Amino acid sequence: MPGTPPTRFVYLGPQGTFAEQALRTIPAAERGDRTPARSVPEALDAVRAGDADAALVPLENSIGGAVGVTFDELTGGTPLMITREVVLPVEFVLAARTGVHLDGVRAVAAHPQASTQCRGWLHDHLPDAQVVDVLSNGAAAAGAADGSYDAAICAPIGAAGHRLVVLADKIADHSDAVTRFVLVSRPGPPPPPTGDDVTSLAVYIAHDRVGALLAVLMELAVRGVNLTRIESRPTGEALGRYAFFLDCTGHVAEDRFGEALQGLRRICAEVRFLGSYPRHRFPTTTDERPVPAPAGQSDTDYADAAAWLARLRSGELT
Repeated sequence: MPGTPPTRFVYLGPQGTFAEQALRTIPAAERGDRTPARSVPEALDAVRAGDADAALVPLENSIGGAVGVTFDELTGGTPLMITREVVLPVEFVLAARTGVHLDGVRAVAAHPQASTQCRGWLHDHLPDAQVVDVLSNGAAAAGAADGSYDAAICAPIGAAGHRLVVLADKIADHSDAVTRFVLVSRPGPPPPPTGDDVTSLAVYIAHDRVGALLAVLMELAVRGVNLTRIESRPTGEALGRYAFFLDCTGHVAEDRFGEALQGLRRICAEVRFLGSYPRHRFPTTTDERPVPAPAGQSDTDYADAAAWLARLRSGELT
């Protein structure tokens, strides 16, 4: 993160959620102060107001898709910048107080998304149990701990924090499900390029122009910028008016990406830079590599072409 290392962190709470678990994978956050927020807007407003140095909020889930409120907040109000991403495996557990056994579970507390992702397991192992919706995974763990419910579907950190016994682990129907979180700070110089980076943008196209979205994609494609994600969100202006969120491989400091951004600036109604930051890599990953630039599209190629053009403009013809 640029400038002074952050020491005050806020995250989507309450305690015992996947957001807290993701935040604690960041060394500076593990050493610093961590404060839960009641909502994504509250977390990001704490950063805007200077009450926190950075906020960790969910951006998307591999099963549930985009977290719309996060996208909306990043494009509205005072600009903020993503400085890091954390991709966390979603491993739900069924936890209960000491002395409660699986065959005695009649009421299970769960966030609606959690119970949806564990529907198959619940059907097979607790077909007669009542699933009660609660506001968060942390609230589910707290409810099981105080005896309001027999058990909870929650994150491992929530079970540990409330001293619950894990009755069953890895109960999600999709064992490879992950949630992507982003660390957001006030604007500043982005982290330096690592050679394996992501740049996030929000672009607003001219809706009265035929082929406007295709023109956006072409600005990236002709410069060898790999688009890894595109998501549309309504702008709130009128039905059919959308902003497009783009994740691309590359860094704003790279020549080819800089040219692509200039091209987008020329053709879009608005472009909001949301940050360039290192791509998350799992510690055990050995075979993932950045997508290489096509022939003629590397930074070296761009620097050579720029030097050649400068020579032509100065009167040299070689």
